[in-house]
This record gives sequence, C-alpha cells and structure tokens, in this order.
Amino acid sequence: MSGYTTLGEFVIDRQTDFQYATGELSRLLSAIRLAAKIVNREVNKAGLVDILGETGVENIQGETQQKLDVFADEIFLEAIRVRGDVCGIGSEEQDEYIAFENERSKQGKYILLIDPLDGSSNIDVNVSIGTIFSIYRRVSPYGTKATKEDFLQEGRKQVAAGYVIYGSSTMLVFATGNGVNGFTYDPSIGVFYLSHPDMKIPEDGQVYSINEGNYVHFPDGVKKYIKYCQDEDEATNRPYTSRYIGSLVADFHRNLIKGGIYIYPTSKKAPNGKLRLLYECNPMAYLIEQAGGIATDGKNNILDIKPTDLHQRTPLFIGSKKMVEKAHHFVKEFGG
Repeated sequence: MSGYTTLGEFVIDRQTDFQYATGELSRLLSAIRLAAKIVNREVNKAGLVDILGETGVENIQGETQQKLDVFADEIFLEAIRVRGDVCGIGSEEQDEYIAFENERSKQGKYILLIDPLDGSSNIDVNVSIGTIFSIYRRVSPYGTKATKEDFLQEGRKQVAAGYVIYGSSTMLVFATGNGVNGFTYDPSIGVFYLSHPDMKIPEDGQVYSINEGNYVHFPDGVKKYIKYCQDEDEATNRPYTSRYIGSLVADFHRNLIKGGIYIYPTSKKAPNGKLRLLYECNPMAYLIEQAGGIATDGKNNILDIKPTDLHQRTPLFIGSKKMVEKAHHFVKEFGG
C-alpha cells in the first residue's frame, strides 16, 4: 500500500496540530479506532448472529435500546477505560457520566462524550449507521475524579471531534482544530487509510434533509423553507432534492461531501428539538465549522450554547453556509 497514509501515521505526523500534543490524542484515537473496528465487525455480521432487534429496555431518552446499541456502548466504554487517558466518559446510552476511579485515569487530561451507535433504528434494515465522539480538556483538577462540570462545556471548547460511518465502506472522519480529514477502512488488513484529506463542504447545495413526515408539526418558518426548497426556480437550481436517511451520521456525511442542509427543528412533538447537544450536535457543529459550513439551533451558533444537562436537546440546522443562512431568513421572518 505504498503512498497511502494510515490513520496512525497521520496522527503522529500532525501532533503539532493538536494544542496539547503530548501523546494522549494518538492513544485516545487509537482506542476509538480499535472499538470502531470491533463494532464494524459486528455490524457487518448482524444478520448472522443474535444481535439484531430490541433489548426491551429503555435508555434515559425514553427510547427502546437495540441490542447493538448496548454492545457498542460496552465496547467503546471498555476500550477507553483500559487506556487510562481520559478521566471520564459520557454516553448517550448511560443515565449519568462515568468517572473512572483508578489512579491513572484520575490523572487523565480529557473527557470523552460519545453516541456509540447513531441511527440504531436502521440496524435491522441494513441502512448506514454511525458513531459520534467528542473530546474536551477537563476543567476539574488532575488527580481527582471527573465532575459533571467537565462534561457541561460549550462545544466551542472541544479539542477534537469526529464520527465513524458504517456503510458501503466504513470511514472515520475527525478534526482537531485544523481541518477535517476522512479515513476509509480496509477490512482485509484492518487499517484505516487517509482517503478524504482536508474535507470542505460546498458553500451551497441542492439537497435538504428533514423528516417531512413531521411537516404538520413544524413551525411556520420551517414549513416555509421546505416549500421554498420545493419551488421551481432555475436561477437557484430549485427544486432541491429531498434526501433523509434517518441516521444523522449518514445524512451529515452525504451533505459534507456533496453540499446540503440537515434540519431537525422544534415541533409540537419535540418542543425542544430531538437531537442531543452534547452527543450529536456539538461534535457535528465542530466538524462542519472546520469544513466551512454552519451549525445553529435556528438562531444561535450551536458551539456557543452553554449546556445545563447531560442529555439536553436542541434544534439543529447544519450544512452548507448559504443554505443555512437562507433557512435562518425564513425562521426569523415566520417563526421557528
């Protein structure tokens, strides 16, 4: 594979891009990489083993957990715990954050927030799903257990974030403050190779991603924007194409490469929005900004929102700069 850069080589070569380059980043990403390989293996044989379907247990979100949700959560938790480079981890599948109690972890400089398996309702029908992760520098003193304040930091304070998409190929996409880079997994030798260097989202696009089945519950501004997307106008290449997979990672990944907007607004069914600020919106907002796009709650920049709860929800408008700005215009004028 001469001429190809592996994920491990890339991280080592770019250590200086990381503000606190002392080796922890490479070890932490190595742990995430290993866990992603294991989850990828199980996803790819999900129809052959007893890992499909529901567990019958609800998580803190009030959603019924899938078997693979639980498996992925356990795999990432253990992979991170044994490395000792983070003092704690927050998972969308856990009611509370987990503060590691061994002495090495108490010296850890970072905390990790993770959605182990985004889009898990798509597992049984073989549609792309993913993992989303976010890394912060702790604010509590070294040598002590992690505190809730370590996890309730604004997204602007992230030092790294990324996602893994398990699709027709498996990719790991991440950023550490100096651009977004994507790595494709070669399962024949178990290595991630740099395939998408310095990813940039087009400034404009022709794809809008929203669950139109909830249209009647949307605010007027969002309804008006959808109608705008559907109206014919040669000057702006409309009508736009509607694409909604139901997996944030998959919809985001497509729009990042091709251009587009993803919207999960407030609604009568979800007055605070549905997506989680810490586990989904902040890491995706961190990535999209470094790729040249925008992420807001319809009014405010996602990365500037001060979290007050581990499982706080928020609306999300994210994607190509011009498309998000146009959606804002409709929300401002008609409400949203």
